Amino acid sequence: MTGFRATNRAMFWRIIRRLLSANRSRLFVMLLALGAGAAVTAALLNLQVDAKRRLTSEFRAFGANAVVAPRDILGNAPASNTLDESILSVVQPKPNGTDFFGIPFLYLTARVASPNSASGTPAVVAGTQLDLLRWTEPGVKMVSESLPLSSNVQCYAGVNLARNLQLHPGDVAQLANGEKIEKCFVAGVLSSGGPADGQIFLPLDVAQRLAGLPGRLSVVQLVVGGTPQEIENRLAALAKELPDAEVKPIRQFTEGEAKIYNRISGLLTATVGIVLLLTALCVMAAMTNVAMERKMDVGLMKAIGGATRRVLRLFLAEAALLGLAGGVIGAAVGIFLSIGLGKAVFGVAARPRLIVYPVAVGLTVIVAILSAFPLRRLASVRPASVFRGEA
Repeated sequence: MTGFRATNRAMFWRIIRRLLSANRSRLFVMLLALGAGAAVTAALLNLQVDAKRRLTSEFRAFGANAVVAPRDILGNAPASNTLDESILSVVQPKPNGTDFFGIPFLYLTARVASPNSASGTPAVVAGTQLDLLRWTEPGVKMVSESLPLSSNVQCYAGVNLARNLQLHPGDVAQLANGEKIEKCFVAGVLSSGGPADGQIFLPLDVAQRLAGLPGRLSVVQLVVGGTPQEIENRLAALAKELPDAEVKPIRQFTEGEAKIYNRISGLLTATVGIVLLLTALCVMAAMTNVAMERKMDVGLMKAIGGATRRVLRLFLAEAALLGLAGGVIGAAVGIFLSIGLGKAVFGVAARPRLIVYPVAVGLTVIVAILSAFPLRRLASVRPASVFRGEA
């Protein structure tokens, strides 16, 4: 019994090889159609997967996309409208390679004076982690800077404030809040095109001393990565951990990201569907001609005792092998093609995603098998009619 099955299997693959080599020109046309369809499919799918990461990184350039703020509490003390610094044990205060972290801020108003403007002027003082300003202030850039002095407290002045006070990098700025006075070395003048241009940025602990609010924060700005749904889930989980604070997403960022990604994803998905449909129609047309040419072969197979199911299995196996060959070659070409398309669309080359390759190959094989539908008409072929020339 085992020898009989081995013989049948050997004969099966022998016939498949003969079928594949019977009409090489038509075989090449079908292989070309399947390969082209697989290439375009793989390229678009890779762009679709990479678009999620690309949009996330692009939107992060606009700064934080959520905040943790104190709830509206009635109280006369300044600390009643601030957060406890212990909140940073729940929200990581530094990136450390993660896409979910918080940056603490303490805001106050103080009189800022410079060597060139002794009277000074009121300005918003922002206490934070100075090395993370690029994450919270979109488009921030250093207009001018000076080598820092290790013995002095460093600070950064907004370009508008520096212009009004004639404050230059290397100067010492004096900040006064009532009787509390702090001095800092201006390490640089920065510009962001926003409210930060009129502020001065201090280390968090120095701002807390100046405000007389040790261990307190005004707000924690969050940088949350992921899809819009993942961002909402993370913020919901954080809100449960911080019942005394209010966790709010910045809607124009999260909703804008969701809308753009959904539109891009929908457009690419529809294009992939159209490409696969056109590929299927092209292969189906070729398969129709194959069905007409192989009536004599099918009649002979049936005449010597071949079952209809086994005969159709031969042609389906042929179609599957064509789809596999076209998918393997075309998907590889498509992934490399997506690198160039990504650079043209996003300005940065798309990163190849390995998950796209088996998906594109699988879709191509499915299209090839479904395109073999015209071969079903071979099931109705009668050997006697074929041999008499009637079919």
